[in-house]
Amino acid sequence: MPAYDRIAVLSDIHGVLPALEAVLAEPDVVAADRIVLTGDITAGPQPTEVLDVLRSLGERVLWVAGNADRELVEYRRGERAEIPDPIGPYAAGRLTAADVDFLASLPATRTLTVRGLGEVLFCHATPRDDEEVVLVDSRPDRWTEVLADVPGSVRTIVCGHTHMPYVRLAHGRLVVNPGSVGMPYGRAGAHWCLLGPGTDLRVTPYDIPAAVARLVAECGYPRIAEWADLYLHARVTDAEALAAFGPRDGRDDPS
Repeated sequence: MPAYDRIAVLSDIHGVLPALEAVLAEPDVVAADRIVLTGDITAGPQPTEVLDVLRSLGERVLWVAGNADRELVEYRRGERAEIPDPIGPYAAGRLTAADVDFLASLPATRTLTVRGLGEVLFCHATPRDDEEVVLVDSRPDRWTEVLADVPGSVRTIVCGHTHMPYVRLAHGRLVVNPGSVGMPYGRAGAHWCLLGPGTDLRVTPYDIPAAVARLVAECGYPRIAEWADLYLHARVTDAEALAAFGPRDGRDDPS
């Protein structure tokens, strides 16, 4: 397995092309050995445009699927009748048959060697499930559960899913969440992470009013103005997101 000096990690793009373009223009992303995507790439206003840009980068991009990507595939293939995210059916309908097949082929995890960090496992939510929740303040027993099957040689886990960046230790392993490129909670901007030799959480500012106007002009989703205003401006606070996600990490389970 080759060892990489720098890896740029982009998670939860959610089909927001202006945010993605801002991150891809960052000098440290341009210079990175690889760009790793930790899922939820397409479920949003510009799914095909985001896929086209990322696939144009060829082998520099390494893909991991998220639960929202899986839901779009299942919806298009008739394996589910609805998608929890209201914009999901619109995004699914925009995908070509080739896009659906491509998303269906993406792995759930990927392991790379990064100088200074050793073996790094990339996933969407947790290494064993693409939608279960772990948070910066999840209890130690919860981390024991979700990391139980991770090989001992892996000392760093990079996940996404909750749209809030953090770095913490869990039983001696480093856990990194880069936050969300396209749908951040708590702080506006396109959030991502640079790995190697350490971990560097980044946020890229961009012209959000112009991006909202662009989405309204280019996206056919009927509620796009409301959607773009809510998510690009990060009007969901981190406190609200933690309150919503908290019960899902098992913290209230009496057992």
